[in-house]
Amino acid sequence: MNRRDWIKSFGASALPAAGREKAAVDVRIVRLQLRHTWTTTMASSEFRDTVHVTYRRDGITGRGEGAPIVRYGESAESARRALEALGPLAAEADPWRFRKLESEMDRLVAGEYAAKAALEIALWDWIGQKLGVPLYQYFGLDPEDAPVTTFSIGIDTPEMTRRKVREAEPFPVLKIKVGLANDEETIAAVRSETDKPLRVDANEGWKTKEEALEKIRWLETQGVEFIEQPLPAAMVEETRWLRERVRMPIFADEAVLRPEDIPRLASAYDGVNIKLDKCGGILPAWRMIEIARALGLKTMLGCMISSSVSVTAAAHLAPLVDYADLDGNLLIANDPYSGVRVDRGKLILPRRAGLGLVEAA
Repeated sequence: MNRRDWIKSFGASALPAAGREKAAVDVRIVRLQLRHTWTTTMASSEFRDTVHVTYRRDGITGRGEGAPIVRYGESAESARRALEALGPLAAEADPWRFRKLESEMDRLVAGEYAAKAALEIALWDWIGQKLGVPLYQYFGLDPEDAPVTTFSIGIDTPEMTRRKVREAEPFPVLKIKVGLANDEETIAAVRSETDKPLRVDANEGWKTKEEALEKIRWLETQGVEFIEQPLPAAMVEETRWLRERVRMPIFADEAVLRPEDIPRLASAYDGVNIKLDKCGGILPAWRMIEIARALGLKTMLGCMISSSVSVTAAAHLAPLVDYADLDGNLLIANDPYSGVRVDRGKLILPRRAGLGLVEAA
């Protein structure tokens, strides 16, 4: 065998081939029941509907999930419709040519990034299982590098806030939702129970730069490490003004959706919160992490309220980032799977192939 033939032979055998038959792609909406009423500046709810995808091929089933974001005009029903449109494409496509498939999904369906994330996650789960490796290993990451995750406390009455803080005792860092008129009352309730480091998320709740300045300067006296999205996403110049006047780092959340958003935000924010449901999946999130790091920004992986499917998918990239807020599965009472675990805040990634999910008993 000459060198050229050997290279061709090695290239053909380096990766397992997908079977000739079409894949089966199934979609369903799953209602997740919350442990507590979840309130932010945007809404209050007792449950969340997410969309789940299974991708079956060659006797292997990949699973994915997307949590549609109302803020961006998405719903579980619109995600389901998008996935019905994308299903035939995914069934026919070669799963190893995932970059091409990603481009085709964007061409076929505009927006609906949570739906695309669900399908993309299912494909990555399938690829990892086909190769017999966890996704973090496929990406060359050390699971021991995964950071501590925060545990989120939604806006509530002082009594319920104190109760939630007590329930979160195992977590060394808490994330507190603010952005309403009762911010001082909320932080006071938290501080009556713990002196742990806090991170806060205003979810665009403060509407003027002057209000945000006053709030942040007060939060700087309360042991808060950093704040997410103090002003509406469109107020980039106002955020730049604010950043020049406070010591506390400011992270973009609603302002940053996809990779192309990051460069224009770099001079107004200190970091970015990257979510698979906002950007369309694991590969776009990887790109966002790399772009942010190249621009000197801190990186955080966040999540929506979702099951262990979506949260575990994000957790496989956690060794790449500075901070993690991957607790959406811990806020629900009926998680259909188990995957990533948390030990006193530390993310423990599964060592099983793909996402490493196990169906709940």
